[in-house]
Amino acid sequence: MTSNNKLSDEESRVFRKAMTDTRPLPSKPLRRGPKPKPRARFARAAEVEVLEASLTGLPDPDEPLLGEGLYYAKPGVQHAVLRKLRRGHFSVGAELDLHGLRSEDARLALTGFLKTVRGQRMRCVRIIHGKGYRSGPRGPILKQKLNGWLRQRDEVIAFCSARPVDGGTGAVYVLLNSR
Repeated sequence: MTSNNKLSDEESRVFRKAMTDTRPLPSKPLRRGPKPKPRARFARAAEVEVLEASLTGLPDPDEPLLGEGLYYAKPGVQHAVLRKLRRGHFSVGAELDLHGLRSEDARLALTGFLKTVRGQRMRCVRIIHGKGYRSGPRGPILKQKLNGWLRQRDEVIAFCSARPVDGGTGAVYVLLNSR
C-alpha cells in the first residue's frame, strides 16, 4: 500500500482477481421492532425465598448471598496480610476454574488442585467459582460450598473475594500456609 493509503496497481489487480467469483450481498433495510419489555426473571421465586427465610429464622452468617464478597482468616493471621491479599498484592501462582461443575466434581477438583499447589509450594492461588447467575433464586451454590470447604482445609490460612479485574465476587484469592 502506498503512503497515502491508496492501493497500488498491482494490489488492485490482485484484489479484483480475488473478487471475481463473488457477488455483493443484497441490501435490505433493517427492521427494528419495539424493544422487548424488561422482566424480572426470578422476582417471584426471590419473594417466596425471602418470605420463607423470614419465617425460618436468621440466615447462616457463613452463607454468602448473591453478590457478596467472601472473607475469612484463621486466628492469628495479621490484618496487614489480609489487607494485602484483598488488594491483590500476592502473586497468584495458579488458578482453578470451577464454572459449570457439579458440587461433587468441584469438591474433587478443589482437593486435587490444593494438593498439587501445595506440592509446588505455592503461597497464593485464585479459584473462580462464578457469581451464580444461572443458579436461580437459590443463589450461588458453588460460592457457598467453596466458602465452607476452604474454611475446613488446614493448608488454607485466609481467603477473600478477588479484585474486580480478577473476577470480583465470582473468584477468591486463597492464601496457603508455607509449610
